[in-house]
Amino acid sequence: MGEGAVWGARVEETLVPAAPLSPRPAHPQASEDKVKQLVTEIGWEIQQLSMAGCYWLSGSTLEHVARCRGLVKVNLSGCHLTSLRLSKVLSALQCLRSLAIDVSPGFDASQLSGECKATLSRVRELKQTLYTPSYGVVPCCTSLEKLLLYFEILDRTREGAVLSGQLMVGQSNVPRYQHLRVFYARLAPGYINQEVVRLYLAVLSDRTPENLHAFLISVPGSFAESGATKNLLESMARNVALDALQLPKSWLNGSALLQHMKFSSPFYFSFSRCALSGGHLIRRVIDGGRDLRSLAGLNLSGCAHCLAPDSLLRKAEDDIDSGILETLVAACGNLRHLNLSAAHHHSPEGPGRHLCQLLARLCHLRSLSLPVCAVADSAPRADRAPVQPATHAVPRGFGKKVRIGVPSGPDPFSGQAGPLPCSVFWSLLKSVPFLDRLELIGSNFSSAMPRNEPAIRNSLPPCGRAQSVGDSEVAAIGQLAFLRHLTLAQLPSILTGSGLVSIGLQCQQLQSLSLAHLGTMGKVAYTSALSDMLKHCKRLKDLRLEQPYFNANAQFFQALSQCSALQRLCLVSRSGTLQPEAVLAFMARCLHVVVCHLFTGESLSTCRSLQQSLLRRASCRGWDLLEAPSLLCGAVGAGC
Repeated sequence: MGEGAVWGARVEETLVPAAPLSPRPAHPQASEDKVKQLVTEIGWEIQQLSMAGCYWLSGSTLEHVARCRGLVKVNLSGCHLTSLRLSKVLSALQCLRSLAIDVSPGFDASQLSGECKATLSRVRELKQTLYTPSYGVVPCCTSLEKLLLYFEILDRTREGAVLSGQLMVGQSNVPRYQHLRVFYARLAPGYINQEVVRLYLAVLSDRTPENLHAFLISVPGSFAESGATKNLLESMARNVALDALQLPKSWLNGSALLQHMKFSSPFYFSFSRCALSGGHLIRRVIDGGRDLRSLAGLNLSGCAHCLAPDSLLRKAEDDIDSGILETLVAACGNLRHLNLSAAHHHSPEGPGRHLCQLLARLCHLRSLSLPVCAVADSAPRADRAPVQPATHAVPRGFGKKVRIGVPSGPDPFSGQAGPLPCSVFWSLLKSVPFLDRLELIGSNFSSAMPRNEPAIRNSLPPCGRAQSVGDSEVAAIGQLAFLRHLTLAQLPSILTGSGLVSIGLQCQQLQSLSLAHLGTMGKVAYTSALSDMLKHCKRLKDLRLEQPYFNANAQFFQALSQCSALQRLCLVSRSGTLQPEAVLAFMARCLHVVVCHLFTGESLSTCRSLQQSLLRRASCRGWDLLEAPSLLCGAVGAGC
């Protein structure tokens, strides 16, 4: 979980369609044969082929891709390919224009044949994931128009040796970017990733491509600006008109860069975690004579003052200026993706001034990320008695089948768990019925195990206004019939979790679910409701659960086993427990699971024993260690 991971994926979807991870088949040998047979029979007809995530295919099977001589687009991300095999495959694909590959330790560009380099010289789109310092095949792609780079290089080898950020021997040929239109780089945490990306940027700083229209760099934490990057930005401000921009926060903070940048028909802006006030946002972005009707994505995550006027005395928890948000909504009326998370956006009192009421005008929204405190109906007042938490448990019978039709009894979601039609959050969701991605994240939340952000051990308590957001608001999400991705984090007022059942029943398209820190710390009262919810999630592929003291018992894994499409499971629970027998039974039933990561409070010996049992079962099914799913069982330290 984390802003970097989610919005990295969202930008990638905008620039190039993402391919799904391919599950490991139940019969590996038969699947190898089927792939070979399919390619042999119809390979000459195939123009686009995605084998992303097919880590289980052998190198000899991957060589059969060379028979698809008419291929225009191929995705080999996640496939185990040596330099020689990659050369053999690409040498036969003379029509290739789009390529996605991994660059792993041992890659040697000098092993690429002349025919392979001729194919690469015609490639216009390249997605390259780096696991070792290297230019990869970029220097061979002299006609590149779109370059997507993912830096996943570890600072140390598995043996503990420190890696160098210098490129390996044989990588002296530098990239040529003269035709480049899109440059996108996403970095995982680590010093080496920053050092290597600087080498890629140094070439850009020498001569900025005239046709560059999208420049995006996603970096976790700080990334100091160098002389080369400063020259690059100045050159871009003088010579190009951008449509998409994302820069590290240190490159924008205190800079007048936005005033000088030229934009043609912008479709994506990211100012994540920048010190951008509402006044700067209006003057430098909206009132700069730009037509923002083309803007499809806006990321203001972590911009604590972006909806407030310029003021040195303002606190992050003070109310927003509704006028600034209203100006933003009016100027960017066609927004499809909006991120306002990781900040306190508290609405002032008064009709029509609430953040949810203003966002309801953005009827084209498809993804929305908000802090929990932003959807609270109103500010708590000193003269108002505190709301007493409901003490009733989840109504009996949630696990039974629900009859569709006119209800003959009281609505089980009435009262505390039911969505209130008068709430501003309920009205907002009603206005954006086609939303397919929703994130509701506490403004002070930090994950114990973030994907593309530095880990922060000392998390802050929930915002006071978040105390009024509970089961009824969660139940309101059930309106979103097209919802595919949902994240709920740091909602302290979740009592029974009954709203989750409403989501499971009504959001039948749900594919990805991430839950973290729901309810009061130290108490997990929604386990039963979560189990009832999972029984209805037939399309769920990804589940991430980060909840201290969670008891992953047989009931939980039995319910999870009914998610027949599940591929990835991640459980992070400090002081949590699990039943090894339940895990083994779950993995035996769910054959499509390729990732099972369990980090709880169990002892290291229990975790190692469970992991070995899972690996033995994988071996009995005919998988070697490279082919087996990602199986990790570990203990979460008390500090997490």
